[in-house]
Amino acid sequence: MKKNIRQSRIEQLINQYPISTQEELMQRLQDVGIQATQATISRDIREMQIVKAQDGHGHLRYTIFKSGNRSVEEHLRETINEVVVDLKRVSFINIVRTLPSNGNLLAAILDDLDLPEVSGTLAGHDTIFIISENEEIAKRLNHKISDNMNPDIAH
Repeated sequence: MKKNIRQSRIEQLINQYPISTQEELMQRLQDVGIQATQATISRDIREMQIVKAQDGHGHLRYTIFKSGNRSVEEHLRETINEVVVDLKRVSFINIVRTLPSNGNLLAAILDDLDLPEVSGTLAGHDTIFIISENEEIAKRLNHKISDNMNPDIAH
């Protein structure tokens, strides 16, 4: 099976069904006659920039990260404004708390930007650890994030 055909089918499936795990995606692919290993699906998810996000009913599901006509930087600023509720810096690590189910989405955006202030991210359901090279760089990143936080949802 050619990668572009498989990935096209993956996009169709995640747009059609509320898929939230690699196992569900693998089963949906098998249902349409496409055999793929978990490692292949995992690689496709990374390459296609598929992230988990909350749908209109509050359920987590796979979605393809697309910034549309906005630059990725604009998308980052908007997402920070919409989902970040708290920010703390501990030495060279920024700890970002988000609204539930938005940690992975924000981390994916940060990772895609390849910012010089970000050495790496570790994301969960509603928390992201952003690791910087040193404290000074972490301070700069902290200011960038705090400048874009919405004071109405931050606490």
